[in-house]
Amino acid sequence: MTVFACVGCGAALTVPVRRVALPAHAHQDAWHDFLGVLMEAGTFAVEPHRSGSPWRDWDEAEGQAQGLYAPVFALSLGPAGSVVIAPGDVRGTALIGGRDDGYCLGLTGGVDGPNLGCEQCGRPVATRIDDCSYWQAVWLDPGAVVAREDGADPVDDWADLRGLRPGTPPVEQQGHWDLRWTAAVGVALAHLVAAADGARIVMPAGLTTEVFQRSLDSLLPVQERPFEPGPEWPGPEWPGDRVQERPVGSGRGLPEKRVVMAGPGVPVDPEADILLVPRHPQTGESWPSPGATPVAPLEWDVWVWLAFTRDRRPVPGAGAMPDDALRDDPLPLHPHTPFRPDARAFHATLARLPAVREPWLRAIYDGQRRVRYAYSL
Repeated sequence: MTVFACVGCGAALTVPVRRVALPAHAHQDAWHDFLGVLMEAGTFAVEPHRSGSPWRDWDEAEGQAQGLYAPVFALSLGPAGSVVIAPGDVRGTALIGGRDDGYCLGLTGGVDGPNLGCEQCGRPVATRIDDCSYWQAVWLDPGAVVAREDGADPVDDWADLRGLRPGTPPVEQQGHWDLRWTAAVGVALAHLVAAADGARIVMPAGLTTEVFQRSLDSLLPVQERPFEPGPEWPGPEWPGDRVQERPVGSGRGLPEKRVVMAGPGVPVDPEADILLVPRHPQTGESWPSPGATPVAPLEWDVWVWLAFTRDRRPVPGAGAMPDDALRDDPLPLHPHTPFRPDARAFHATLARLPAVREPWLRAIYDGQRRVRYAYSL
């Protein structure tokens, strides 16, 4: 466990927390939506890249130094290594008077700098974000805090994760797609497009097709393909289960590439062209697939739901439901709209992939990047 303390006076600023991977939706924002808390209680994550103000226009040399292979709208000159925790895990801090910039309902900390100071010595140490459109979080300034570690945190084995983290449902009670899904799919989508090498990608039938295929078909060459039922989603069809027939795109004249899910409990298909694998929720590392098949990492809580969940519910009475049966009372939650991945997560991820320097992929990146304020693809 780790406790973060003020670098000036040594006062503890957090409860003991353990390190996990930075969530894919860490920098996500949604127009006037009320978002929840970013981090689980008792955890922290580290942003490895420079983040926050001040900002400057794109400079190729500075961008390459920050690991960016394509232009972005603004380069951060803020510090690298910012630490994010849940607001409830903060101790010994107080709001700094006059640093209350925000939009309408809370704090954003985007202009005035850190808005939380150490209660003991007054040093600015963190930024509280709780305005609408943003995930609620506290970002500790890496130059103002010091980590006091008490041993290494245990890492859950891949084989145990399914029991510990069964996944995040894709649809909220109100019928909206969960924003954590839109960000996670946006990140994975960038890896899939890069691995396609210009060819059309075919996803596994079912819910996986619903959340990926529509965007892939808009970015890569398309051709006619009828719906083919599969074991991934054997129940009632989702809106995107039937892929509309579209004319063959010119593309690069390459054959289709087939994506198959792989991970703990899901054996590797040797015929797969690309593997959709989980990302460990603690270490952030991708599932170690054998061989040289390209992989696209996906957040564990989304991957495990796609891989194993059939929306089956327990029923009263003797006996068990057959494996291919779905309960229809209550009905499974279905979304009001087609799935649309988070555009900013897609762009930010693609800009850090070396493959974006390829002309065909750079053309896709530039075409999407022109829509500066788009929230979804």
